[in-house]
Amino acid sequence: MAKQSDYQQLLDRVAALKQTVTDRLASDLIQNPLLGEDLVRQIEDLLEAAVTADMQSKPPRDRGLAQLAGIGPEAADQLGETRIPQRVMPYDEAVSSERIIAVGDLYYLYQHEQIGVFKVVTKLQELFRAGSVRLSGGSGAYSLYQFDRRQVLRYTKNDRTAAYRRAFGYGEANVPAGARPNSAFHGLFSHFINQVNLFWRDKRISDVIRERAQDPSFGSIAVVRRAGLDLRNNLKSASYGHLNVMRVEVMQLLEEAFRILESDDVKRLFGADHAWDVIEDVLRIHFNIEAITSPRQRMAVAGREVLRWLAQPHLLETTRAQFETLLRQIAEYAEEWLTSAQSLGLAKRGSARRVIPFEKARAV
Repeated sequence: MAKQSDYQQLLDRVAALKQTVTDRLASDLIQNPLLGEDLVRQIEDLLEAAVTADMQSKPPRDRGLAQLAGIGPEAADQLGETRIPQRVMPYDEAVSSERIIAVGDLYYLYQHEQIGVFKVVTKLQELFRAGSVRLSGGSGAYSLYQFDRRQVLRYTKNDRTAAYRRAFGYGEANVPAGARPNSAFHGLFSHFINQVNLFWRDKRISDVIRERAQDPSFGSIAVVRRAGLDLRNNLKSASYGHLNVMRVEVMQLLEEAFRILESDDVKRLFGADHAWDVIEDVLRIHFNIEAITSPRQRMAVAGREVLRWLAQPHLLETTRAQFETLLRQIAEYAEEWLTSAQSLGLAKRGSARRVIPFEKARAV
């Protein structure tokens, strides 16, 4: 186990090594900044290997207390001869990808619920049973009958709305006993989306010339990573329970609903070209609602892709080149989600202030 003097000398030697390398390669580092990042990473890897090896070595039975207190034959004459632990086990940033992917699917379902897909199918059922529409023996009519017969086997609307509030804090439904609404989700999610968009805007030369050229958070992968880890850790505890199973069932329900809405006899009833036309017509005629389907549907697709990206270990990548390459997968999705959310008044585009207080995110 490392002594206090050894621990201090190791850190001093590592700092001296970094200083020597930067002094000798100063001109090369100016021309190629990525070289400096690679050198620092290699030195940090060496330090991490030494710390890991020390943590794995067997400590004395008294954990070094006798040395520190000056008791017994192993009593230390100086503080530098005492044992000092390197650190405790770091917080585990890894999460189950299955649970986060399930949350992404649930977010996709929530946006379609907000559009009114299930409300439209329920209304068609009412009209079909009342004989108020010209549906009889077509594929859409038969699917409506089957949809109604299977309803007893499914999670109810109250179950779904309670799950949305528990996972995302959306809505006013009562959550199950012992659960808490995840009220911090939307603030953390929109904050992460904003940081991804700011990162890619910072890549543009025009931003460097106009503003924030001296901002230390300019183009920082650490800001994006921290925002993503905060969001993922928030979902870590909110994704337990029946959400994984429920989203499978409701995804099947959504598929069945669109099969009904895409059937020829239902489309012919409204003179529609596709299912989305049927949804908009039913909402306008029977609910007096002007449907906002396009931005909500794009929020569903883009939001699910962003959450699926968070389910993977990409956030733990510390090398800038690799992190940028992986982050590029959701760059367009993040911009698309934010633009759609802005049009609905559900999010604001971030400014030069990069970091938001955690309590502010919780209060959203």
